[in-house]
Amino acid sequence: METEWEELERWMENQRLPKGFERMQQPDWIDAYVRNMIAKALPAAASAAGKVTADIAETKLSVTVKFPLGENADLDRIRLVAMEDRIKLSGLGENNPATIRLPKLVLPHTCDAHYDGAVLTVRLRKRPTRKIAVTAVIRTV
Repeated sequence: METEWEELERWMENQRLPKGFERMQQPDWIDAYVRNMIAKALPAAASAAGKVTADIAETKLSVTVKFPLGENADLDRIRLVAMEDRIKLSGLGENNPATIRLPKLVLPHTCDAHYDGAVLTVRLRKRPTRKIAVTAVIRTV
């Protein structure tokens, strides 16, 4: 009897990867593709990993995440933790907290969350890129 890992490897061998090798060099695309394939093949594993449905929008200065909670959400039990690369929601009635990976690094202390009766909207400012330039001294040996 083969293990789940061997079964997954055998299944992946039969899958056709999309054409265009240049897409394979984009880590975000590869991550999304693998997650999608695993979710289709092993739905229980995807739910156990805390995969949640959230609408993520990105502007020049911020990242906005819209997470449907429903009208009966108990806001006193829900805990939102913002980190530089993800947000975590716990107290949703599941044992595992929901983790949402963000497309860009953000400033967690700028987190602004609003609940409109059905959807939790979380807005975070992007972390500015630091382009440091140093003039080096050239010495003769």
